[in-house]
Amino acid sequence: MQNISVLTLSIAATRAAPARTFIAPTGGPAGAGGNALGVAETDSTASGELVPVTVLGTAVVTAGAPIAAGEAIEVGSGGLAVPHTTGVVVARALKAAAAAGEAIEVLLIPN
Repeated sequence: MQNISVLTLSIAATRAAPARTFIAPTGGPAGAGGNALGVAETDSTASGELVPVTVLGTAVVTAGAPIAAGEAIEVGSGGLAVPHTTGVVVARALKAAAAAGEAIEVLLIPN
């Protein structure tokens, strides 16, 4: 699975967050339905640890539910990607995910 990072920023983690999850501008996991700065490229395990976050381009995220190719994405529980319902659209799926836990490539949408 590929990603095309146009811009990656190093963000100081405020708490642990797994790779391939949406990260809030504050440095922690993004809240369900909320805004996201981008997607963590690596695991963060401690507060203050610098984590590379893809903020522009495409990124690989973990699905929190089945997602269709081309579907608008919002942040779900734990920073996972879920189909958009009422939250902020943060990405568009470039591939489909048949089930939760699958990794998919998304096009990030800056907010």
